[in-house]
Amino acid sequence: MTHRSALSHLVPVLLLLTGGCVAPRSATFPSLLPRPIESRSDAEPVAPVTIVEPDPATDATLVDLQKAIDTAGKAFDVAADSADRLAKAAHGDAVGSDRWIAAQTALGQLDGLRATTSSTITDIDELALTRAASGKPEYPAIATLRQTAQAALDAQAARIQSIQARLTPA
Repeated sequence: MTHRSALSHLVPVLLLLTGGCVAPRSATFPSLLPRPIESRSDAEPVAPVTIVEPDPATDATLVDLQKAIDTAGKAFDVAADSADRLAKAAHGDAVGSDRWIAAQTALGQLDGLRATTSSTITDIDELALTRAASGKPEYPAIATLRQTAQAALDAQAARIQSIQARLTPA
């Protein structure tokens, strides 16, 4: 078989094969215009500013809670001064001595007074949760009182630790 006759048989076969690769002209192609998802903004939405209306019932509750914090703070300070004097007197005493036991008892009373402040913080949190559950906006006075109460609780815990550091560990 000659080279020419092989080509003459191969040409019709190639034409048949390449004909299947051609797509009809009536096919539709997707548009190159931006899609709707590409035209949206990915910026964070601006939160609407909520105006908090005064709530006399909440304000009255906050005044009562502030009084409770102040009362607990004053009682704690008096007891802490006493516990501090007892801890200074018991400094260096053996565990179980009379002065050491008196200082430990005073520290236990301080923990009880600190628990009163902690309980007040729980009441503040409950007030905030009740407002949120009823769909009311956040009340700034609640957050302010919460921060004040937490600062008082932290100061009380630090004072207890400083007094306890003077005593011989059990």
